[in-house]
Amino acid sequence: MTLSPYLIPAAPLVWEQEIKKSRFIAYMAHTPDPDAAKAFIDEIRIKEPSAGHHCFAFVAGQPGDSQVLGFSDDGEPSGTAGRPMLAQLQGSGVGELTAVIARYFGGIKLGTGGLVRAYGGTLSAALGELTTIEKRIMVKLTLSADYADQPAIEFLLNEYQGSWHQVDYGAKVTGTVLVEARAATEFSRQLQDRSQGRVVAKLATPPIS
Repeated sequence: MTLSPYLIPAAPLVWEQEIKKSRFIAYMAHTPDPDAAKAFIDEIRIKEPSAGHHCFAFVAGQPGDSQVLGFSDDGEPSGTAGRPMLAQLQGSGVGELTAVIARYFGGIKLGTGGLVRAYGGTLSAALGELTTIEKRIMVKLTLSADYADQPAIEFLLNEYQGSWHQVDYGAKVTGTVLVEARAATEFSRQLQDRSQGRVVAKLATPPIS
């Protein structure tokens, strides 16, 4: 699992083109996990009930994570739809993304090569229109501090673009903070230095927010 930020869809997208009288309608949406991907695929099947095929591919997690990939030719000749669609998604570098292409046959057969180009090309064009945002990988750190050390915590949270996830104000300030994974070690070191060793931030379990 990478700790680096990655792109995810900012909004759903629908893109359509006609190839030799067949309509290819690409639907894309943000799907953070395989269950969300499957739900979106089912949603498009219901939305386009008359389509002859609902071919799909998804990267329902971080780009490069082979555990969250899936694709289907949905009745098209093997290897002509789902796999070229997945190749486009993987090449885009966008994560947490599912694409479904609903095809309405127009009466002219495209052949296997034509289908590969049609599905891959439709999705490539659609990806060119997709808006994305950056997702940072955050971790939870637990800490306990005297009130005198709270200004140092707040300063460093601002410095590292972190935030409180949960905080209790009792005899001490206790809780968990969210910090970008790549900066967690440095954040903890800085906090310990600024508090002269009084505040130690430890990785929470589970660590990923």
